[in-house]
Amino acid sequence: MSLTTIRIRFLDSAKLDRAGAEPPSFLDMPELNIFCDYRLEPDVLKLLQDGVAPHRIIFPQKTADTVLQNPGPDPAFAQADIAFGQPDVRSILASSRLRWVQVSTAGITRYDTPDFRAAARSRGLILTNSSGVFAEACAEHVFTFMLAQARQLPVALQTRVAHSSAAWAHLRAESRCLKGQSVVLLGFGAIAARLVELLAPFQMKISAMRRNPKGDEGVPTFTPDLLPSVIATADHVVDILPENADSRHFINAERLAAIKPGAIFYNIGRGATVDQTALLASLQSGHLGAAWLDVTDPEPLPEGHPLLTVPNCHITPHTGGGHGHEAESLVRHFLENFRLFLQNAPLRDRVM
Repeated sequence: MSLTTIRIRFLDSAKLDRAGAEPPSFLDMPELNIFCDYRLEPDVLKLLQDGVAPHRIIFPQKTADTVLQNPGPDPAFAQADIAFGQPDVRSILASSRLRWVQVSTAGITRYDTPDFRAAARSRGLILTNSSGVFAEACAEHVFTFMLAQARQLPVALQTRVAHSSAAWAHLRAESRCLKGQSVVLLGFGAIAARLVELLAPFQMKISAMRRNPKGDEGVPTFTPDLLPSVIATADHVVDILPENADSRHFINAERLAAIKPGAIFYNIGRGATVDQTALLASLQSGHLGAAWLDVTDPEPLPEGHPLLTVPNCHITPHTGGGHGHEAESLVRHFLENFRLFLQNAPLRDRVM
């Protein structure tokens, strides 16, 4: 398939008013080329086209089947001023005209390297992610995990026992209330901030690990060196870490051993942040009360993987950020940042 270029000639005045920009400055701006390798349905594609007009959308010859796959270099990328999707790292580094990249995921694994960060910093390249799009769904997913564990739903939904029987009494006794329990968040971004809001009515004791606390988190924060002492008293440990060289297998045997016996572990971040062999051993020994995972390494786990057979390990197939009209939400998020970019204003979800 040859390179497709779509030109949109005008933007109606209502759209300009909603954008908050003066029509002359917007329309007089040099035409920008926006490379998009994100596969979109026709109605969402039209939303994107209309939203960037009169600037141009350019498409690659081939798009990736999933966001985890890198489609590789494409000749059209050399024309790009802006990129939206999962653009090839080598193409970004080779470009002399690229000004801003917005990735279509919350994770930025392939870009989160010292070399890429150094190159972006030296060139003034902006990198934003889409964490704001997925924060609500991911936070609700973890919240659902926590409620399901507290109310013993995996067991209760498969149990038929008589009222007042020993099994019935045991199931009731094992059920818990979240109120007053303690939660440690590993990482603090949009997902963690929203989870804190969801947990507020339960009066839980919440703290968060952050490499560089900013002081605006709204909950007590601590640096990674203090983690062992903090998780020794936590009822819930929630992994929201991105994947990079520093975070790979961050949750290892030593840190799992430091967790309070019987605590529950959750992972909504990236599978590679956990040493799954150590996690399995902790679950099998009973040190961890349970694990709830939305991400694994690899995804999905192969048939027969021992984590799939452990009764106190519950896995969803990386659906935590999923929600209806997801692609439309991603495009609207990009268009909001595009409006800010044209106004030379700070962009949402900037990570570099």
